[in-house]
Amino acid sequence: MNKLSMDSLDHQILALLRGDARASVATLAKKLGVSRGTVNNRIARMEQSGVILGYSIRVRPDSRPEEIVAWTSIAIEGHETQRIIAALSGEPAVSELHDTNGRWDMLAQLRVLTMAELAEALERIRLIKGIAATETSIHLKSLKF
Repeated sequence: MNKLSMDSLDHQILALLRGDARASVATLAKKLGVSRGTVNNRIARMEQSGVILGYSIRVRPDSRPEEIVAWTSIAIEGHETQRIIAALSGEPAVSELHDTNGRWDMLAQLRVLTMAELAEALERIRLIKGIAATETSIHLKSLKF
């Protein structure tokens, strides 16, 4: 992955795409007051450099009540964080990824339909080079205060 120097416009594009990954280049250009070519070139550059890893949708949590949700704490060996983030971003079971401090380096939220799918996802994650250890907890219920 190439190191990309990003400016305010790049960050604004990313912020708009985080809010709506399906926003058209024309819509982004209009909101930012720049040409479509500028937006298109910036997005292409961020994709090629690895800043933008992909596009996804967010599903309302209660839309799939049968889904199993788990959190996997991950310890990373050495300076492999960026490579592991890239690998985990391609894992279908990973719905969220968080950088943390303390004993664990990252926290991944996993969403699957069966325990067998969870076991398969955990096996794939554990095989990623640079992951030293994992610990997984299954979400049982949420308490609202």
